[in-house]
Amino acid sequence: MPLHQQKPVTYLITSGETTPQTTPGDRDFSRLLNLVAAAVAAHVNLLQLREKNLSTRVLYDLTRQAAEITRGSNTHLLINDRADVARSAGAAGVHLTAGSIETSVIRRTFGDDFLIGVSTHSLEEARAARDARADFAVFGPVFETASKAAHGEPLGLEKLEQVATTLTQFPVLALGGVTLDNAADCFRGGAAGVAAIRLMNDSDQLARVVAEVGVRFRSQ
Repeated sequence: MPLHQQKPVTYLITSGETTPQTTPGDRDFSRLLNLVAAAVAAHVNLLQLREKNLSTRVLYDLTRQAAEITRGSNTHLLINDRADVARSAGAAGVHLTAGSIETSVIRRTFGDDFLIGVSTHSLEEARAARDARADFAVFGPVFETASKAAHGEPLGLEKLEQVATTLTQFPVLALGGVTLDNAADCFRGGAAGVAAIRLMNDSDQLARVVAEVGVRFRSQ
């Protein structure tokens, strides 16, 4: 089913706690694979490995093993920035940021079956992502959050609604300080789903969180 027909979309982003010293089989590596397995069991729609500190070889090994876990499931695996690693290791796609290769280049190079998400912070950026044929945009930070402090003040629900209702048929996911308490507000603003680090990085609680996000979506 196309992403724009899936609501609510749940997008798990890993916490980026690995280091250049992380190796296959160590605790952090195994923890991430356990989280991927939990995401598949919980029917998370999208999962981004956002592990920027790993060496390319270790990131490839992690992606390859994660892709094996997600293969045949409803969970689509994306890799932060590294489209080359994503494709070579069997992931579904890539998540691009302001410093990444342009979306249009990735689409032209990797084809229509390669899933592309883009981080955006304004209507103009989200529109550009859509026009470059990204599959979805993540918009934020909507609420205050330490992980997105570098992007300045929260953008708020009003700007989220402006983007989501302007770009109809293009999935816009809310990111930044999203909790079970405010998820329904995001859906009321037109968000197709929610993306989160802190909310979704506990393997033991993930199935409950995903179920509760669904409840919030149906209640708005």
